[in-house]
Amino acid sequence: MSRFKPFLLALLWTTIVGPVIAAPDEDKLGKAQGYPAGTAANWFFQESVRVGSFSMQGEIPGIFGGKANVLAPSDAPMALPRSAHEPSIRWNIDHLKNLTVDDYLSRQRIMGLMIVKDGVIQVERYQYDRKPSQRFLSNSMAKSITSLAVGIALQEGKIKSLDDRADRYAPKLAGTLYGETTIRNLLRMASGAHFTEVYDGKDDLARFNAAAAHGGVETAAAIIAERDAPQGTRFSYASAETDMLAAVLHGALGMSLSEYITPRLWQATGAETSALWRADKTGLERAAGNFNATLRDYARLGVVLANDGVRPDDPQHKQIIPREFLLEATDWHRVPEAFRPGKATPYYGYGYQFWLFPGEKRRFAFLGVYGQMIFVDPQLKLVMVQTAANATAKSGLTSLGREADAFWRGVVRQYGAW
Repeated sequence: MSRFKPFLLALLWTTIVGPVIAAPDEDKLGKAQGYPAGTAANWFFQESVRVGSFSMQGEIPGIFGGKANVLAPSDAPMALPRSAHEPSIRWNIDHLKNLTVDDYLSRQRIMGLMIVKDGVIQVERYQYDRKPSQRFLSNSMAKSITSLAVGIALQEGKIKSLDDRADRYAPKLAGTLYGETTIRNLLRMASGAHFTEVYDGKDDLARFNAAAAHGGVETAAAIIAERDAPQGTRFSYASAETDMLAAVLHGALGMSLSEYITPRLWQATGAETSALWRADKTGLERAAGNFNATLRDYARLGVVLANDGVRPDDPQHKQIIPREFLLEATDWHRVPEAFRPGKATPYYGYGYQFWLFPGEKRRFAFLGVYGQMIFVDPQLKLVMVQTAANATAKSGLTSLGREADAFWRGVVRQYGAW
């Protein structure tokens, strides 16, 4: 009977964790080297260290000339029980029909994928030897977290009005274009500033980052000096605007953004593991990205948002995130025409640092370059978290953008209707 043991063990493993799938482009992403992390100089752009860097960014020395601020976990983590069986999700793209979760993972450079329905994990998968205990880099998903901090600060009266100018709270921004911009228009990426962000190392984002590394975010604001349009009139994506929100929050709160949201958001949503948020040399979070957390803790945050800012296992139903602010941030019906789906971009709309799906139902997303995504459907209490190592910063330049949307639609159809 001993000759059957390897087969039985393999069958048992397949039954528990699903079929073993070869992840795309493993060699390009550093498999032979054990998926190493990069350095402060190459972590963002170099493909061969992307998997390692995007799951260890918080520990890489010297990024932005600063350190990572720590957000302690909750003493009472939100339980995330696991479904006994993974659902048979099916999705379609072009002429391909009835594709599976395995197909999605075999076609895209997904490091981690989690789907949670009604607070229960339906799917949890990892590729490239990543593990549940690892913290994954948010990239621009952190923008949405920054927005939530603004909403809480507004509720607490730390910020008096979203129509206040940024320099009311961040006096070092006085005399700059961003200082003259309202908090609301920073939230909507609507300063009107001329700002290029194409991730080629030569754009305005690179110039801004270089200046921020030298003198800090508030000093770097001075290099963005031209408006293409009056503020508030159109959407134009610029990561510097979220960094300005971090400066506003720091001035309004008298403490770091990480310190402020640790009890009010991170612990309140039931995070099980500490998070890390990279800061510049002055200690100010680089809030346009650089948040690091486990897949499960990202999912817990998504679950609270799917429940309109309330932790579903809280018998007191305490409002963690102000509901009206959250609706303004994530419901395209509540934003001006210029920021609605099909207007802000050909597909998505844009709220307060959240991407808004087209369609009558309220669905929204956190999005980060190289394929980081959290999708939320409040009506279905459905959350999908994805961390990735895409070949290009913009997912639309590969098949990932379209396929992630098609896969999400398949997930929604598993439990309801689009």
